[in-house]
Amino acid sequence: MPSSAADAVLKRSDPVSDEAREVQGIDFNEYADRSITVEELVAGMTTMGFQATSVGEAVEIIEGMRIWRDPETGEKTTIFLGYTSNLISSGLRETLRYLVQRKHVSAIVTTAGGVEEDFIKCLAPTYLGSFSTPGASLRAKGMNRIGNLIVPNSNYCAFEDWVVPILDKMLDEQESSRCSEEPLHWTPSKVINRLGREINDERSVYYWAWRNNIPVFCPALTDGSLGDMLYFHTFKSSPEQLRVDIVEDIRKINTIAVRAKRAGMIVLGGGIVKHHIANACLMRNGAESAVYINTAQEFDGSDAGARPDEAVSWGKIKADGDSVKVYAEATVVFPLIVAATFAKVNKASS
Repeated sequence: MPSSAADAVLKRSDPVSDEAREVQGIDFNEYADRSITVEELVAGMTTMGFQATSVGEAVEIIEGMRIWRDPETGEKTTIFLGYTSNLISSGLRETLRYLVQRKHVSAIVTTAGGVEEDFIKCLAPTYLGSFSTPGASLRAKGMNRIGNLIVPNSNYCAFEDWVVPILDKMLDEQESSRCSEEPLHWTPSKVINRLGREINDERSVYYWAWRNNIPVFCPALTDGSLGDMLYFHTFKSSPEQLRVDIVEDIRKINTIAVRAKRAGMIVLGGGIVKHHIANACLMRNGAESAVYINTAQEFDGSDAGARPDEAVSWGKIKADGDSVKVYAEATVVFPLIVAATFAKVNKASS
């Protein structure tokens, strides 16, 4: 055998670190006499490799957020939850509502669709469809497609019928307070809080946000059906119009971050919800822990695709913080993560 070939194929290995973990999967033989629990399933994924390991790391980081207490004050981690509108349109809405209902999160950042789709679902259902249904045929029937979900146009008509009288009352309150010592200034978070109170429906994420005093920030509140309704309302209410102040909200979310004893980020998706939370955490020189879940790639330099290490360079995650990005679609993995962290608390205390 040529020595050069032998040296290439049989190259000597360096010693393996004592901290190295062996790759192992789930041995279902161990559960032949009983069903495997979600906690056991996710724990077994931790050493499988690829995205299964990332899911396991996400569980460990979020569990750290959940159980941490300040040794002096007993304060909990301030957990910022961000998600995009498609996840409220999907059945993940019920998981998100659970987190808000049980006060597992401190503040929320979402998009306009992430707000309105929650209220619309209280008024009329969203249906399962198909990714391959042609858009032209749906348009002819007055149907809108979100991936493989179908939302009838009539749902948005019902939303308009519900929301416009509330906007009328909000405008009256704004104008009647003009000469008072504390005039009313609407902000996106105040608008969402008001709508959460008005919906009076326990299926709603924002009903529970109102009940539990959890602020919901939406810097792009006009980018959706709510924006359409606000646009139409300017013609109805002219010359006076609703005024929505975004500066008061940026002060509010940044102050929450600055005052946090410990900050954690859970971000499902990308875009404005991801950056708005990360930028708030920059005000305190970074979050101590962060979990990203999305399918975006980093090759195009997008914020959505950026890995946590990029946020470290900006001071949005602490250099010694715990962070992971799970490359997966959130409806697949986030229910598993919640079941292995926040939801197990409810089981243990019941």
